[in-house]
Amino acid sequence: MPGLDASSQGTNEVVGNIGRLPLEMFTGTCQHILSYLQGLTRGVDSSEISNVSVNGSAVNLDEHALQSIIRFLMLTFRSAGKRNLSADDLVSKLEEGCSKWPKASLQVVHKLWTKQGPLVHTQQEAQAMLSIGQLVDMQWKLGMAVSCDTCRSLNSPFVSVLLKIAEPSGQISQKSFEMTIPQFQNFHRQFKEMAAVLETV
Repeated sequence: MPGLDASSQGTNEVVGNIGRLPLEMFTGTCQHILSYLQGLTRGVDSSEISNVSVNGSAVNLDEHALQSIIRFLMLTFRSAGKRNLSADDLVSKLEEGCSKWPKASLQVVHKLWTKQGPLVHTQQEAQAMLSIGQLVDMQWKLGMAVSCDTCRSLNSPFVSVLLKIAEPSGQISQKSFEMTIPQFQNFHRQFKEMAAVLETV
């Protein structure tokens, strides 16, 4: 399990960089990641984290180092959630993987995981069962066909749809398709049926 079982030079470097973070910034970073893993936010914004200054002093970490910390913590918390580890077990695994962990950082992990670990585990189980993407954005536009296989004549109207989907991996993909007006009307009718069913739930 990356983050928990790995004891490598890369892990030592990441944990060393964690030790350079002010405790408030480390706590905030963990909070951002745990919120994402609970499905409360759409992602972890490293620029938002890096712009935080603690007690008026900036933090001396480059973007690459911060990204490595975020990836490491994300993998660690996600793996611990899938394994349903207790806070004590999580801290033990982290200590086994690297001896450079600052005691205060491990206390933060223990405290946060005690409160939020079960919620992350529940979300991880739900994602494993569903394993489908989540609609982030939908854009559409009406156009006129200049050439088309399904249109009987040129200058026929069509609807172009672009969907942005957050995959279970966290990456956002785009899917686009075009529909003739009758296809769009059928699409619209099906959406109205879904909305009517959802209102009865």
